[in-house]
Amino acid sequence: MDLTGPDFPSKDGFAELGERMSDFLTHECGIALVRLLRPPEYYREKYGTALWGFQKLFLLMEKQHNRGQDGIGIGCAKLHMPLGQPYMFRARSGGVDSLGSLFRSQLAEFERLVDRGQLQRNDGESVKRHFDFGGECLMGHLRYGTSGEFSTASLHPYLRRSNWPTKSLMVLGNFNMTNTGELNQMLVERGQHPVFGTDTQTVLEEIGYHLDELHTDIYRMERDRGVPGERIPAVISERLDVGEVIRRSAERWDGGYAIAGMIGNGDCFVMRDPHGIRPCSYFINDEVIAFASERVPLMTVFDAAREDVHELEPGTVVFVKSDGRMHCDRFSPQVEPRPCSFERIYFSRGNDPDIYQDRKRLGAALVPQIAESIGVDFDRAVFSFIPNTAEVAYYGMMDELRRHRRRQVRDEILVASRNGTLDEATLDDLIMRNWPRGEKIAHKDIKLRTFISQESQRTALASHVYDITYGEVGPEDVLVCLDDSIVRGTTLKQSILKILARTNPRSIIIASTAPQIRYPDCYGIDMAEIGKFIAFEAAITLLRERGHQTLIDQVYRECLIEIQKPAPQQVNRVKSIYSMFSEEDISLKISQFVYPNGSTLGGGAYIPSPWRGEVKVIFQSVTNLHEALGPEAGDWYFTGDYPTPGGTAICNRAFIHFYEKKTGRPYDLPGL
Repeated sequence: MDLTGPDFPSKDGFAELGERMSDFLTHECGIALVRLLRPPEYYREKYGTALWGFQKLFLLMEKQHNRGQDGIGIGCAKLHMPLGQPYMFRARSGGVDSLGSLFRSQLAEFERLVDRGQLQRNDGESVKRHFDFGGECLMGHLRYGTSGEFSTASLHPYLRRSNWPTKSLMVLGNFNMTNTGELNQMLVERGQHPVFGTDTQTVLEEIGYHLDELHTDIYRMERDRGVPGERIPAVISERLDVGEVIRRSAERWDGGYAIAGMIGNGDCFVMRDPHGIRPCSYFINDEVIAFASERVPLMTVFDAAREDVHELEPGTVVFVKSDGRMHCDRFSPQVEPRPCSFERIYFSRGNDPDIYQDRKRLGAALVPQIAESIGVDFDRAVFSFIPNTAEVAYYGMMDELRRHRRRQVRDEILVASRNGTLDEATLDDLIMRNWPRGEKIAHKDIKLRTFISQESQRTALASHVYDITYGEVGPEDVLVCLDDSIVRGTTLKQSILKILARTNPRSIIIASTAPQIRYPDCYGIDMAEIGKFIAFEAAITLLRERGHQTLIDQVYRECLIEIQKPAPQQVNRVKSIYSMFSEEDISLKISQFVYPNGSTLGGGAYIPSPWRGEVKVIFQSVTNLHEALGPEAGDWYFTGDYPTPGGTAICNRAFIHFYEKKTGRPYDLPGL
């Protein structure tokens, strides 16, 4: 069952400024799975509703709504349904408020069934039999698309139907495969007809193929032993080894992924990539087994203690058989974990206790650079942040600034005491002056909507997404604003800095809690086109300004040679682009790029900026990133050191795309 609706708003025709025009990274997809361990009647008696599992699925998805706004999908598998009765169900929805609208429509259908007398509200078994999502196995997906064309048909879960429950398969996930073309070719060589342009279809078909193979092996063995046909399905269901299916399927996958699936007999599974690039956590008690992309939704929805929610170990698959037995198998050799650091910098909700502290440490780690940039005179500085995701890091920055100032005061008091100049007036002066002053200067408390389709006019309107607090910054002040990351720099230049300049400070410092983003991501974040990164643009500009175009040409030729090799043999040739420059060189050029030198309004009218202060952009160091997040934190977008061979191959290909002026993600092409 697909709930698609006739028409969905076009992202180009109905733009929501502050999202489409934002420089911020787009969110990861979110997954949720709920496996009930008791009969439906148990939940009706204890919690007053047989829809307890359905409600928990909705709450897990609502608590992860930050992870995807393109659309949602949900799936259900019912255990031990009578022959002839459907046992797998799916519903998907795109457009505005897709999560709320889909669940409301399903609850409305539930009420219609009750009103017609087709379903008994107070009978758990009746709810299971007649309501599509009244079963024991439920899962959901929040989509942010990073590859393929968007339509309702591209929403997860993907479904593979069969007359055999043990061949029917439903899959969803938060993932991107770097070698989709290779995987598609493998399907073709088997004689299949894959649908190019989506790695989800490839994953579904690969798991489905090995599921079919294992199913057929068991069937033939039991048939040849003389087992009656009507008894064979139960034997297959019992003996079906989901761990073996996953081991065979994932053998050639290269990417970052957290994937959940259901088989028609009621077996379900969740797997995580060997490096743990994509996140996944789970909760278990005697009533339910539940998985989610983030830990806190599980804690909140199931009122669980922090220690009761566990991280799914990388390279493992957890599967629950139809009888409720849970197994955890390793499908890949153990390798170095490299979890995506942007999950901690930006994507995941900040109310996770570990992520909250990580973000505070990231803010604190910038203080030495900030103090060096503004000097010792904190009285003439105002510290703020760019809402909303940099707020927690801002608290860490302010804590460290105050510690920094306290250390200064302590040293000054000791010197004055030794010199015999410490008196009450001196003490008051040392204690009271020069304390870091924090203010909320930038506001992002409204979202502008417009039907205007021309890019220049949307750009002009985007400058009003942010507003400022007037009167708190003086002409002698340095305004320091913390941001979580700077990818393309467009929002800084076109919106944020122009608005901050209205406060008329002496200078503006933008401090990024993330290092310079220099290399593409190919594991799920929408950061694949290297030519759009402001750090890369800065390096290319510096090379050309200093007469080193030949190095750019050389890197292009070297990348062409590299992509002819198998991915495991390739070397990241793009690193040479940055080899001649320090981080400070790149930062200085970025500061020049984002300077708010005027406004261009619709129709081409140009308004020069009256502000003539200095702009300086500061970036976190990779060393400080690892001190804040841990040595295992993924850093390939900053360093070019990819955790899988496919990442290096995509990076080389991304440079070729830039050089040849091709647009689009380098992993989108079906032939790759």
